Amino acid sequence: MTTQLSTQPFDQAKSEVFAENLLATLNSGALSLMISIGHRTELFDTLADLPPATSPQIAEAAGLNERYVREWLGAMVTGRVVDYNPADKTYRLPAEHAAFLTRAAASDNIAVFAQYIPLLGAVEDQIIDCFYKGGGVPYSAYKRFHAVMAEDSGQSVVSALFDHVLPLVPGLIEDLERGIDVLDVGCGSGRALIRMGQAYPNSRFTGYDFSAEAIAIANAEAQRHHLSNIQFQVQDAAQIEEGDRYDLITTFDAIHDQARPDIVLRNIRQALRPTGIYLMQDIHASTDVGGNLEQGACHLLERKLEQVVEVSTAVG
Repeated sequence: MTTQLSTQPFDQAKSEVFAENLLATLNSGALSLMISIGHRTELFDTLADLPPATSPQIAEAAGLNERYVREWLGAMVTGRVVDYNPADKTYRLPAEHAAFLTRAAASDNIAVFAQYIPLLGAVEDQIIDCFYKGGGVPYSAYKRFHAVMAEDSGQSVVSALFDHVLPLVPGLIEDLERGIDVLDVGCGSGRALIRMGQAYPNSRFTGYDFSAEAIAIANAEAQRHHLSNIQFQVQDAAQIEEGDRYDLITTFDAIHDQARPDIVLRNIRQALRPTGIYLMQDIHASTDVGGNLEQGACHLLERKLEQVVEVSTAVG
């Protein structure tokens, strides 16, 4: 391949800034992997409960291998996540950082979302094949997909469900208390619907999702809670054929995942009773990439990564 020299004017200062940004991106990407490990091994939670401690002390408290904990701590220190005192070789997670990295932080725990980086990286080979051959990558190839999504929805949807989401519709909580028919399309592992089923025993809840794995998890969880007012079924949202059946239909962060959102929304409309309500929560983004520029580069990159996953799973 012959490389052609560009005839465009070259701004050296702009070039250097871009190179620095690329290096920062690489460092941040590596740090994201380590943050994911810190979340999954509960090292952040352990550190938050400890006074300044040595690597062996932290490893013992976490029940983990000390050598690996030591190397992880090295990444956390150089990434300015964990403080280090060279005098006594102790590590400390500042409270200001723990507020965004521990399970105690609830909906503010950003470490949960770091898990998407290794999840997406694990299917890079299959995605690259799709660039050449088309087709798609099935959900089954995304290891831990539903576990991570369940944690995600637990923070972004379920945590706000009763205080902020359901009260958006006047009288909806009272209707749920009296008893109505509810459908959640793209329910995933069913966390939101199970919480609603527990809170409103007089209402009847149905959850649809394309993934058999997610539905199996949801049904097991419903059985564990002895919920008789809820059912989960494997169902392609683009093939729902129901009419005037539900008083409330919800979609939480699901419509943007659909291969044919127009058909899904039409099916939702048909499945609603004449006085029914459709409640949708989704990503605030534009189909046109130009419409996302004001939302920041990080948000745009996150959205484009999601779209690669959506295309690969929908086509597959």
